[in-house]
Amino acid sequence: MEQNTLYYGNNYANLPDDVRGVFESLNSPVKYGKNRLIYLQGESADCFYYLKSGRARIFFSSPDGMEKTLADVEDGCIMGEAAFFDGMPRVSSAVTLSECVLISVDERALTERFKADPSFAMTLLNLQARSIRMLSSQVSSITFLQADCRIARLLIQCRELTDGGEYIVRLTHEEIASIIGVSRVTVSKLLNSMRGSGILRTEYRRIVINDLSALFQIAEFEY
Repeated sequence: MEQNTLYYGNNYANLPDDVRGVFESLNSPVKYGKNRLIYLQGESADCFYYLKSGRARIFFSSPDGMEKTLADVEDGCIMGEAAFFDGMPRVSSAVTLSECVLISVDERALTERFKADPSFAMTLLNLQARSIRMLSSQVSSITFLQADCRIARLLIQCRELTDGGEYIVRLTHEEIASIIGVSRVTVSKLLNSMRGSGILRTEYRRIVINDLSALFQIAEFEY
């Protein structure tokens, strides 16, 4: 089977410790409570954010109030950097999904870091390239892949390993539908089919993966 890259989730996670350390040195950390707005679509961007710990959601809003989730992200990512670098209004919003610790990065702090370590500019360019690749992959996935394949890829990308050795995904049917661009009815139908095949089971606000290898097959990934 042809090996593919993942299409959803946070491409900035699992940064090397030295890169995380740089972001953590740029400013003092600030604690945010659950369901707190981090930044708002349309506002000016005088900083971007490094998520030291916690989970957050990045999303778009339409003029009539509809929301489209771009990604659910965890510790080790940066957010809101596009508008910061191009000087345009923010194209998305971000809200905390759990208690989070965030570090804001402004122009002064970043300029001082570049003076001390010019190679860090290349690191940020690399992160930007990964972000563009992620968005391109999302467009390709939504355009060309069947809904069950897109759901499987999302579940694989967003899985967490519990202390008990189970893989779980903390997404609702509505959130999955928003991320992959299908209706909630379609998501529920396909998840019920996977549950009937023993691949997963659904619990309150989470999905438990029983057969990861079967999910990889549906996703057309190598296990």
